[in-house]
Amino acid sequence: MGEARAQFAQGMVAGLPVVLGYFPIAFSFGVAASRAGFSAAETTAFSLIVYSGAAQFLAVALVAAGTPLLVAGFTLVAMGVRHLAYGPALMKHAGQGRTRRAWIWAFGLTDEVFGVALGDLARGRRFSEAFMAGLGLAAYLAWVSGSWAGALAGGGALAAYPAVEAGLGFMLPALFLALLLSILSRRQMPVILIAAGVTLGVTLAVSATAGILAGMLAGALTGALRRATA
Repeated sequence: MGEARAQFAQGMVAGLPVVLGYFPIAFSFGVAASRAGFSAAETTAFSLIVYSGAAQFLAVALVAAGTPLLVAGFTLVAMGVRHLAYGPALMKHAGQGRTRRAWIWAFGLTDEVFGVALGDLARGRRFSEAFMAGLGLAAYLAWVSGSWAGALAGGGALAAYPAVEAGLGFMLPALFLALLLSILSRRQMPVILIAAGVTLGVTLAVSATAGILAGMLAGALTGALRRATA
């Protein structure tokens, strides 16, 4: 039990970079949701239940634009499809008998949490469900509390700081990119370049959602082919 607590605490500490990135971005989301007509309670509940930064920002934009609920729901689900690949990627490091409580920590497996976990595993850390729970909880609390604070501040909280508001929109992808670059190797470059190229091309030709899905598929197929021919 003592070892599990120590690993949980290590996970919380490892999550500090994510916490520092999540809180201001979540604050920005709370402000945007308030501006779109959501109450503080609704905004906080949204982050508690959905807990997906990009999807939440998109949902607020879709609701504000009057998009039909079915269309909005399908779009958000499509954006979240990429998370299906995160669990199997970590399971390779887990081993048998180490995923009895996956239903607890899997909820917190966001892009950035996955990036931190993968980076630590690449540097030799032994997989631990307690570590994953601590890492995920730190990020989750930062996102929910930031959303709540932004909603309480109101829709005009960032009106006087347009540069800050614009910068916050870039922080989430920048944080994930920084985490991935820390574990990047030359062998992975072709896969990343192909996935990035397909994502950019399809985004420009069709839409951002289609671009993300096409990039994921292209990256996965390229990685699988390289492994099969290695």
